[in-house]
Amino acid sequence: MRTFKTLRLAAVAAGLALAATGCGVTSSGTDSSEAPAASGPVEGLRILVPNTPGGGYDTTARVAAKVMEETDIAANPEVFNLAGAGGTVGLARIVNESGNGDLAMLMGLGVVGASYTNDTDAKLTDTTPIAKLIEEPGAIMVSKDSEFKTIDDLVEAWKKDPGSISVGGGSSPGGPDHLLPMQLAQTVGIDPTKVNFVSYDGGGDLLPAILGNKVDVAASGAGEYMQQIEKGEIRVLATSGDKRLENVDAPTFIESGIDLNFTNWRGVVAPPEISEADREKWINVLTTMHESDAWKQALETNGWTDAFITGDEFSSFLTEQDQRVADVLKALGLA
Repeated sequence: MRTFKTLRLAAVAAGLALAATGCGVTSSGTDSSEAPAASGPVEGLRILVPNTPGGGYDTTARVAAKVMEETDIAANPEVFNLAGAGGTVGLARIVNESGNGDLAMLMGLGVVGASYTNDTDAKLTDTTPIAKLIEEPGAIMVSKDSEFKTIDDLVEAWKKDPGSISVGGGSSPGGPDHLLPMQLAQTVGIDPTKVNFVSYDGGGDLLPAILGNKVDVAASGAGEYMQQIEKGEIRVLATSGDKRLENVDAPTFIESGIDLNFTNWRGVVAPPEISEADREKWINVLTTMHESDAWKQALETNGWTDAFITGDEFSSFLTEQDQRVADVLKALGLA
C-alpha cells in the first residue's frame, strides 16, 4: 500500500477559496487480507464526485462507470455526488473513509487548488493516488446573445475596464476555471487581481449562469457544454489547447495571437490506508477500462485527451502539481 505524501499540478497558476468541512462514516471495504476476485466483474465499487451533477468531474465519473459496466469490468458501479467548497467536502469524506477499498473519488486540478484555499483539515496528501485519466483544454465561452463575437472583442473590452466584466467559472478560486482566466488576463496585460471572478460549484451550476447571462463570460472545459454549443446556445470564443477542438468552431489562443496554452486534468484517488490488494484492484479496473474501445470512443466524443498514468507515476505527478499550485497561490496571497 502506498499513501500519497506530496502532490503536483499540470499547466498553470493561481487560485482562492471558500469553506469546507467533511463528514463520513467508514464503510466496509475489502479486508486487507483479501485479494480482489481473479475473474468476472468487480463488485461494490463506488465513485464519489465532489461537485454538483452536470460538471466535468460528474461527466467523467459517469462515463467511466458506464464503460466499466457495459464492458463487464465492474458490476453496477455507483456514482454519487457530495458537493461543497470546491470539492473539499468530498475530499474530507474520502480522507475520513480510511481503509475503504471500494470507494474512490474523481478529482482534478480544482481539488488541488481548493485544498489550499479552503479551511479544511483534509488534504490530498492523505489520499491514495490511483490514476490520472484525461486532460482537456479550457474554453472561453459566452451566451448566444453576448456582444462578444470573438476573443479579440472580449480582450479589448476587458482591458478598458477589467472589473466591469464578470467571469464565471465552475470551480472555486485555485481551480482550473479560475486559473484559466487569471492566466489569460495576465497574458494579455490585465492585472489578475482586477478580474471580477464569480465562482460556481461545478459546471452544472455554471451552465444556467451562462445561458441566463448572469455572467458576461465563462471559463471552463468545452466538453461539459457540447450539447449547448452544438445547438448554438453557447458560443466559444477561443480554446486553450495546442490545437483546435473537434466539433468546436473556435480558434486556439495561439491562433488568436495570445501566447497561452492551458490544460486541465482529471484523475482518481482512494482513501488513505487501503490495502495493496485494493489499490491494485482500482488500478486494474481503470487500466482495463482505458484499454477498451468504449473508452476510446468516449474520449473522442467528449473532446478529452488521453493522459493515462497510474500508481507511483500519478503520485509523482500530483506532487509536482501540488507544489506548482501552492507556489502560485502564495504569490497571489491566496494561500
